[in-house]
Amino acid sequence: MDLGSVIIAVAGVAGTLGGTFLTQRASERARRREMVLLRDQEEGRENLLLRRTCYVEFNRAARQFTTALNKHLHIMRERAVEESDTEALEQAKADHRDRHSEAQMIAPDAVLARMGLVNRALSGVYGQVKRLERGAPGPGETMATAARDQAEVWNLLQATRAAMRHDLGVTPEAPGPITAPEPIAAAEPDSRPGQRL
Repeated sequence: MDLGSVIIAVAGVAGTLGGTFLTQRASERARRREMVLLRDQEEGRENLLLRRTCYVEFNRAARQFTTALNKHLHIMRERAVEESDTEALEQAKADHRDRHSEAQMIAPDAVLARMGLVNRALSGVYGQVKRLERGAPGPGETMATAARDQAEVWNLLQATRAAMRHDLGVTPEAPGPITAPEPIAAAEPDSRPGQRL
C-alpha cells in the first residue's frame, strides 16, 4: 500500500467520524434549544395562570370590599352599627388588602397602577365611612359624599378589570368610557312616619 492510499483511507475514516461527530453535536444543540423553548413555554403558561388567579382574586376581593362599604353605609342610615357589621367590613377590607399585596408581586406595572387607584379609592371611602361612623367627619364629608365616592369605585374597578383582561389576552384593547351604578341617595327627610335616616 502506498502513502497516498493510506492518506485517502485516513481522510475517509476521519471524514466519516467527523461527520458523525458534527451531526451528533448539531442534534444535541437542537435538543437543547427545544428543551429551552419548551421550558420557556411552560414558564409562560405558569406565569399566565398565576396572573389569572391573582386577577380573579383581586377583582373578587375589591368588589366585595366595595359592596361591604355600600352595605355599611346603608346600615349607618337605618340603625346603629353593631359589632357584626364592623367585623364584616373589616374582613372585606383585610381580604382586599391581602389580594392587593399579592398582586404587587405579580402584576405588571400597567395593571398594578390601575389596582393602586382602586386601592386608594377604597381606602379613602373606608376612611370617610369610619369617620362618619364615629361622628367626626372630615371637612365636607357626609353620607352623600361617602356614597358618591363609593359608587365611583365601580368605574375604577371596571377599568382595572379591562386592563387585567387585556394583559391576559382575553380582549385586544381596553374598552371605551364606562359608567358607575347610581350612588346611594343622600339622606333626606322621608315623609313616612317613624322612618330613620
